[in-house]
Amino acid sequence: FSHHSVDITHIFFEMWNVCVLLFVLLGETGVRAFTLFPAPSPFKRPALRRHAVSSLRAEQQLDTAAVREAVQRTASLPFDDPSKVRVVVAGATGYIGKFVVREFVNQGFQTVAFVRPGATVREDLFEGAEIRHGQATDLDDIRQNAFGDEQVDVVVSCLASRSGTKSDSWAVDYQATKNMLDVAVEKGAKHFILLSAFCVNIPKLQFQHAKLKVEADIRKATEEGKLTHAIARPTAFFKSLSGQLETVQQGWPFIAFTIGGERVCKCNPISEPDLAAFMVECARNPSKWNRAIPVGGPGPALSMEDQGRLMYEATGKGEPAYWKFPIEIFDPIIGAFDWMGQFFPQMEDAAELARIGKYYGEYDMLTGPDVKGAEGEIWGEDLLGDHYKKIAVEGQEYDPYTTMFGGGKKEKSQAEEGKERETVGAA
Repeated sequence: FSHHSVDITHIFFEMWNVCVLLFVLLGETGVRAFTLFPAPSPFKRPALRRHAVSSLRAEQQLDTAAVREAVQRTASLPFDDPSKVRVVVAGATGYIGKFVVREFVNQGFQTVAFVRPGATVREDLFEGAEIRHGQATDLDDIRQNAFGDEQVDVVVSCLASRSGTKSDSWAVDYQATKNMLDVAVEKGAKHFILLSAFCVNIPKLQFQHAKLKVEADIRKATEEGKLTHAIARPTAFFKSLSGQLETVQQGWPFIAFTIGGERVCKCNPISEPDLAAFMVECARNPSKWNRAIPVGGPGPALSMEDQGRLMYEATGKGEPAYWKFPIEIFDPIIGAFDWMGQFFPQMEDAAELARIGKYYGEYDMLTGPDVKGAEGEIWGEDLLGDHYKKIAVEGQEYDPYTTMFGGGKKEKSQAEEGKERETVGAA
């Protein structure tokens, strides 16, 4: 679960189902009592921000003697002959990880895909990569299986918890990633690349704090001259904005969330292959070393209404129809779950999921060189509208955090995908 791949509408309906269950169990009076508990003050909606800018600033590259030495070591790697550069990708079977593995392989790097024991691995998706099994939560597994006796030059962490709950976030987003960093330093790796998230610039959620802590650890390792790093902070994935396509195809309206009747949530999402190419560039391009870089895809900033319009165009359903809900609808749900968490600890996770849903309906995930206070890079060529047209025909895999229904997606070989890209490019 790359947390920016969560679909706000999916979380909303999951929370709605729980509230319906509460209504059945407690009766109308009981449910009304729960709604009297607003979201606790640390999670109340802050003043409206058009862009998430509070802590995101252009990060200057570190420049000390120790850092310069680390940069020289990384620069000595033969990136002009990537077959001599060994890369380990952790989280390789994750949604972004498999694209990253494929891109490193396609660009000619020696690529190790480090995957969980028992994880289902499709050999055709990792053709050309060396597959090794182990737990990123176990330091010895990392030493023996991810690294082994070979010299590893670059480590890429695409690790992320699927749920975003407190325990998962600190176990995976922080500790497992920190384990990869520690072994990378111990084994003499020269460069560490982290897949983080744009939303850490205004941290209000557990996974955001976990990612920021490991980012700080990575920067500290660089300051001490142990290795160089690059941190990619993507805005949103195409997958995270595709959850309603099946319902639109079935004739249901598109659901949009508003604040005070005004749509404020905009983003410039990046496709998974484009993000993978950016991650490889974070290895090869010295201008990206020792920086945390917000990155989004090409095309205009898209509001939720724009996303709905593109879905209707892709599915041929005529004029868009919308159901609009105020984002504040999450507040009584969060409040109720927080209150229940005093007695049932598992409800703390439900409250955190509701906070995640609200967050993504509240803040822009928008970056670019001209976005004041949220300066970043625009990367790639894929457009969200083209992605919708593709999955409207081919379907998409079911994911419990993003899609409402499974679309019966047909997997393609690399050759088929490459041919399709060439056809699209020629058009």
